[in-house]
Amino acid sequence: MAASRSSSSWLTPLVLSVLLACTAASGDQHRLSVSYYDKTCPSAQHIVQSVMASRVAADQAMAPAVLRLFFHDCFVNGCDASVLLDDATPFVESEKDAGPNDSLRGFDVVEEIKYHLEHSCPGTVSCADILALASRDAVALLGGPTWNVQLGRKDSRGADRDAAENDLPSPHENATGLITKFAEYGLDARDMAALSGAHTVGTARCLHYKDRVYGNDGEGGADIDPSFAELRRRTCQAGDDVVAPFDEQTPMRFDNAYYKDLVARRGLLTSDQALYGCGGPLDHLVEMYSKDANAFEKDFARAMVKMGDIPPPPGMPVEVRLKCSMVN
Repeated sequence: MAASRSSSSWLTPLVLSVLLACTAASGDQHRLSVSYYDKTCPSAQHIVQSVMASRVAADQAMAPAVLRLFFHDCFVNGCDASVLLDDATPFVESEKDAGPNDSLRGFDVVEEIKYHLEHSCPGTVSCADILALASRDAVALLGGPTWNVQLGRKDSRGADRDAAENDLPSPHENATGLITKFAEYGLDARDMAALSGAHTVGTARCLHYKDRVYGNDGEGGADIDPSFAELRRRTCQAGDDVVAPFDEQTPMRFDNAYYKDLVARRGLLTSDQALYGCGGPLDHLVEMYSKDANAFEKDFARAMVKMGDIPPPPGMPVEVRLKCSMVN
């Protein structure tokens, strides 16, 4: 991990020139390219892959944690690494403190990657691009697909706690709400169905799924397998913070078992099961993905590229941060 910088002694003329060169407005940044760092930091992708491989080997849970960070970043004012900022100044109200983000993890993994990149290519690779690359590698390390990541994002100079409270899809969302939320960012129903497959790995707290497993009568509703509801009610007896896997079959393998769970009415969250059971196009997609892992992986990779292209609002001040948790 990078050592903290607590004084102004590190603001050498070279660093100051980097800060000035790295500050821009978001309207100038959004020309993404797979080859963006080929000349300025050719080792960037290797560094990200190496750190991710090491951290996931030590703790597989870091893979879904980093993937979740990317989702929560892009759905709040675009993919700008705002989710990584601490409450460092009166002008930054950290998104980490928003309710939907209170269980986010993996910040230290991103900072470790950034530390190595700053040693190799100072002031060059943005934290937003680190998130995009690390998410791709997280999926691949758990056996999922890989894809070419478009690069060239910049980092915001602020955060938006209110947007983090209100703009992220809720675990209690119904299908209409999910489609509407995703459409606000240019993502269609097929993108939404594929991206929801990220829940084939990772866990959720009872706080977020107890509404589904208890229902109005304490036994769950008609859209949940009774034995699954009972299993998760027993889990919840340990309290709201106890976790359960999204996919009980292969909880740390990136595969299509999530969709098989939905067909069996064993989706963990209300927003998971909302994808299946009402008839129509979403049911068709879930059934297809449950039977055809290649179709799911192809659509997931395409949708991740599309989500990663969500830009910050025009005119937002951006930069390449030297430390991901604080503005320059």
